[in-house]
Amino acid sequence: MSGYKRNHRELNQIRSLEIIPNFQPNNQSSCLVKLGNTHVCCSAIIEDRVPGFLRNSGKGWLTAEYGMLPSSTNERMDREAAKGKQSGRTQEIQRLIGRSLRCAVNLDILGEKTIKIDCDVISADGGTRTASIIGGYVSLVRAINNHKKNYNLTKAIIVNQVAAISVGVVKGIACIDLDYIEDSGAEVDCNVVMASDGQFIEFQSTGEEAKFSKQTILDFIELVENSMPEIFKAQNIAIEK
Repeated sequence: MSGYKRNHRELNQIRSLEIIPNFQPNNQSSCLVKLGNTHVCCSAIIEDRVPGFLRNSGKGWLTAEYGMLPSSTNERMDREAAKGKQSGRTQEIQRLIGRSLRCAVNLDILGEKTIKIDCDVISADGGTRTASIIGGYVSLVRAINNHKKNYNLTKAIIVNQVAAISVGVVKGIACIDLDYIEDSGAEVDCNVVMASDGQFIEFQSTGEEAKFSKQTILDFIELVENSMPEIFKAQNIAIEK
């Protein structure tokens, strides 16, 4: 078995996590998520309209957009807007964020309104999609809380607390919250989205030119379940500020 060890944290330890609310003062609700050297600005706004397929349904919608700033990586990235289209990776991550955060909201109680989540990566060092979900939830809840105050609403719109983290196998060892170097060399890569009641929302696991066993999945689940309370706590602290 490999003797893989991390320099600055244990294999079952996530990177330092800080969530700074009100990062964008001109937005309805925003925060900056710092997960190690991965920094993502997440915002949420509520609009008085829904997509055409939901008109006159009485039901709301939540959608997400994701992007990386040109200087977020070691080598400058061209803006996707300049290319005229989004990459498949960007579209995949947007759908993941949207699916995950829709599980947090009772869209029937929301009514015919659309919540738009924007996640902009300022600094990328692995785990940008999981950091986006962590911060997207915080901005979502703060936007909903403000909305309920403004319209004197009492029914619960937020029905699940949602967070995410990555796990993987690096040099034969399962570890939590992979940074870029670990992720780029991982034999198995996995992103997990969970609710605070312990149920899974998304479990994306892929062997990178390798197979993996049932035991590996069980190891991943144990790592995630042990790390989620810390993430949920950080979210709640940011929401209450």
